[in-house]
Parts: sequence; C-alpha cells; structure tokens
Amino acid sequence: MDRDQGNPEAPVDLGLHCPACSEPWLRPTNLPGRYRCVYCLHRFELTSMCPNCGAHSTIVRMSTTQVVRCNNCGDSMLQAI
Repeated sequence: MDRDQGNPEAPVDLGLHCPACSEPWLRPTNLPGRYRCVYCLHRFELTSMCPNCGAHSTIVRMSTTQVVRCNNCGDSMLQAI
C-alpha cells in the first residue's frame, strides 16, 4: 500500500460536533467565539463560564486550536444563541 493514500478505513475528522444535532459540521463564523452548524443551522457562542459546573476559564477567541470543552468537567462551553 502506498503511504500517500493513507488508510481507507481510518476515520476522517470533519470538525467539531454540533451540540444540537451531534453532526460534525460546527464551523467558526466571522465573529470571534461564534459558531454555526452548517447541517442544522443552529448558532452557538463560546462562553467563559461552564453551564454545567460553573467553572470560569479564559477564552482564546483567536486561537487556531478550537477548545470548546470545560477544563474542569469536560462539558461543552458552547451556548445556543
């Protein structure tokens, strides 16, 4: 097997999963900290306080790594808008 072709059975990472429909089509918008699911069209905002445990964390809105999980409990920091 040629290495350039990769493993056809390996899972493909399509992006973040939408909290509303669970599809992997959550994409950042032109506004920092805002996301939209291109499958169900729901909009979300990245919050600084976890809705599950109340822990506060710093939001790195312009980061290239899309961290949308709480460091304390692992729940999503995205809130529907």
